[in-house]
Amino acid sequence: MGLLAAVGEVLYAAALLKAVHVAYLVYKFFFRPGKNLRKYGEWAVITGATDGIGKAYAFELAKQGLSILLVARSEEKLADTAKELKAKFSKVQVEQLKIDFSNFDGAARSTVKAKVEKLDVGVLVNNVGLSYPFTKYFHELKDDEIASIMEVNMSSMTWMTRLVLGEDAQGMLHRKRGAIVNTSSGGGRLTSPLLAEYSAAKAYVDKFSRCIAAEYGPKGIDVQVQTPLFVTTKMAKIRKASLSVPSPQDYVRCAARMIGYDDVISPWWAHSLQLWALSCLPEPLSVAVVNMQHQEIRRKGMKKEQAGAEDKKGQ
Repeated sequence: MGLLAAVGEVLYAAALLKAVHVAYLVYKFFFRPGKNLRKYGEWAVITGATDGIGKAYAFELAKQGLSILLVARSEEKLADTAKELKAKFSKVQVEQLKIDFSNFDGAARSTVKAKVEKLDVGVLVNNVGLSYPFTKYFHELKDDEIASIMEVNMSSMTWMTRLVLGEDAQGMLHRKRGAIVNTSSGGGRLTSPLLAEYSAAKAYVDKFSRCIAAEYGPKGIDVQVQTPLFVTTKMAKIRKASLSVPSPQDYVRCAARMIGYDDVISPWWAHSLQLWALSCLPEPLSVAVVNMQHQEIRRKGMKKEQAGAEDKKGQ
């Protein structure tokens, strides 16, 4: 009886711990209040700020009272987004900076540095990213696509982080406060056939962010990597929102509430649940599930690409 009682106590304790963990997850995703992001500083710098998640972040952070520096490559889209922000949030300062992150060389970095060192940057959202046109085998990518995926996803995030941290009196380090949010991807946490380079690039974002969080957390700078799955953006090529595929606005409302807490998080609860479920599977099985989905996306993409080529040829 003593052994049975001991086993029973262990099982009861395990069940209790599991219940507490589930209750905490419910609190975290649905009830935990967001932090006052203004405490980090006056300005938010957002890359890839004219579409999708980046644009949604611009509006969400402006709503919270932060001034916004929009960074993107299209002068026209920057002007349009700035105009929308100013019309909706008349008391918020909005500035814009044209940068092509596919060529983020020394001159481009100097331009960004000259801009941000004049601002009290409290929040940096490294959102700009580039994926495949659709899921493909690695050898099917063009050379310029391979180069751009590395440059846009890894180089831009790395250098932008360094620039806002600062080496002198203008940076987050000197002010001993700040929040850096790096947008990775659920694909960076999974073995993702037919998205090999993109997945690897986003895994770099994930690991770099975790290490930087450990380095600079004690210095008052909160670093977080966010790992969404599909959101209805141009990159995902999904138009209709659903329970598992939120709109950029719905996603960012959740994502912004997470800033300053966990070092790593997939902010949309359904994404987090999906990633957890896949992590519970044996690796070969989870790879097979992802591969099956990606093969179907490739089939549709190849069909559409072929149809486009035939239409162009017919003209």
